Amino acid sequence: MIAQYELYIILSFIIFAIGAAGALTRRNVIVIFMCIEIMLNAVNLALVTFSRMNQSLDGAYMVLFIMAVAAAEAAVGLAIFILLFRKHGTLDVEKFSLMKW
Repeated sequence: MIAQYELYIILSFIIFAIGAAGALTRRNVIVIFMCIEIMLNAVNLALVTFSRMNQSLDGAYMVLFIMAVAAAEAAVGLAIFILLFRKHGTLDVEKFSLMKW
């Protein structure tokens, strides 16, 4: 019989795999960014599950910290996307040559 905690861990793994697949296969920067956010939420689910398994609040504290960092990341990411769109006229990853020589 599968325990309830194992179901949450399996769900977390599935959500993380969906986010990773989306981040690796998509070409739009905003979609890649959303997939990374999905991966962060999968990690948050796993941390909360492990925290409940051990009856500790350490995982919940880490989740709050990760959510605060993700909110700041979203604000900075949106500003970068606006600048990239203004400069290049598109958000297609293949069109950017910022990291190339």
